[in-house]
Amino acid sequence: MPVRVVLGTPVDRGPLLRTRVGRNAPLGIVAPALGLLGDRSLLVAARHVPKGTLGPVVSLPTETRMGAVHLTVSDLARSVEFWRDAVGLDVLEQGPGRASLGSDGEELLGFVEEPGARPADGFTGLFHVALLVPERPALAAWLAHAGRERIPLQGLSDHFVSEAIYLGDPDGHGIEIYADRPRESWEGQVERLTTLPLDVGGLLGVLDDARTEPFEALAAGTVMGHVHLRVAEIPATAAFYCDALGFGLMAAFGAQAAFMSAGGYHHHLGANTWESRGAGQAPPGHATLERATIVLPVAADVDRLAHEVEVLGQVPEPLADGAGVLVREPSGNPVALTAAG
Repeated sequence: MPVRVVLGTPVDRGPLLRTRVGRNAPLGIVAPALGLLGDRSLLVAARHVPKGTLGPVVSLPTETRMGAVHLTVSDLARSVEFWRDAVGLDVLEQGPGRASLGSDGEELLGFVEEPGARPADGFTGLFHVALLVPERPALAAWLAHAGRERIPLQGLSDHFVSEAIYLGDPDGHGIEIYADRPRESWEGQVERLTTLPLDVGGLLGVLDDARTEPFEALAAGTVMGHVHLRVAEIPATAAFYCDALGFGLMAAFGAQAAFMSAGGYHHHLGANTWESRGAGQAPPGHATLERATIVLPVAADVDRLAHEVEVLGQVPEPLADGAGVLVREPSGNPVALTAAG
């Protein structure tokens, strides 16, 4: 008997992303070409920066990556069970009203319980967390597990740069589990990022037998590949992450979505207005984003970006553990800047 994939309530993942901007886009013409910022030039770090054009360009260190995402949940025990048994993360710590889950001992998700919290539909916040597995067979093994356990899925997509599976947790927090295609197959071509149906048969075909493929947890080496946010508008969001923090704008779909990264990755951050154009943050009583985390190589990088945010008139808040600072992007989404070392 073949493994059957259960599709739950579909989620609008936006239009096909027929993007026009890649990592080699000339500086100073990206935003006007997309109609993002009107007459305002968005300085985008490209792979080859022409000397003497548009002044210095600030870009992030190549080693920049995404870290743990912290969320509020309505029922901690239920969330821990789902993320452990269905998603496949390890429980690292759990105490009254709080839990930490991850892979290989590294925290990827943190939960704070807010009993009775409602899903934060229609507000800015988290669109999805994206857990990157190290290789294609690991993604196939997870899909086989989902089929056997009848885990409802919301989408299965081929994004050219990756293969992705979508689902939601009990509080409506979006989840993507994905595997990248080899970087040499898409580097310099991120403008081809799109959303097409996933070849489910081809993916499961890498396993000897999808019916019996063992699954105990997400594969060792699973990391937070990217975080996708719901925002009120794209122009201000792109200006904050690219102008102030130094991410590169890798691809965009008009004023609906933008994909940004460090070091030429296809995207560490996604942002869209498909469900949140003009919206604000969810009020108390909703299960929402506590913070996403950008991990920089050293503390000096955190200090530098904190200064850039201060120039914008915002005072970064020190994190309680002293490991970095918390800033808020234009839609109010909280983002922690921390150092790896």
